[in-house]
Amino acid sequence: MARLFGTDGVRGVVNEFLTPELAYHLGRAAATYFGKEKDHPTFLIGRDTRISGSMLESALAAGICSVGGNVVIAGVIPTPAVAYLVRQQGFDAGAVISASHNPYPDNGIKFFDGNGYKLPDEVEDELEKYVRQSADNELARPTGDGIGTIEYNSNLAHFYAHFVRHTIDTSLEV
Repeated sequence: MARLFGTDGVRGVVNEFLTPELAYHLGRAAATYFGKEKDHPTFLIGRDTRISGSMLESALAAGICSVGGNVVIAGVIPTPAVAYLVRQQGFDAGAVISASHNPYPDNGIKFFDGNGYKLPDEVEDELEKYVRQSADNELARPTGDGIGTIEYNSNLAHFYAHFVRHTIDTSLEV
């Protein structure tokens, strides 16, 4: 398998390279990694407005929950907001589904650690190992209350907007 992670997460043409199955396995891998020291790591997921975003969001969240992680879905929100909110709200990790300037058929999944930082290459390499284990059905499959939950919270964007407004010295009003 070629390296999944590029310079900014996992990106590619949706349903060609970046499939819902891959998003699911990435979710399982991330929750396994961030769940090493915590039974139910909590992830924040945000996305851009691409048509494929909600499909990938659902698959990623299902993967996280399938190994015991919890998910809070912020909806459409900028990438820097996810990085900020992960740290500010105390999430264990975050993910954003966006391919920024890449062509419309593309999308991507980028992870952040609990401090809101992009993952180092060594961690991405470990996630890739977990992705292979997930695809081979080697990762845990908890049952009952071991399964994670999904919560929707579109109000999180307001915390980021407040932060941005109070970071500059001038008014944003026109």
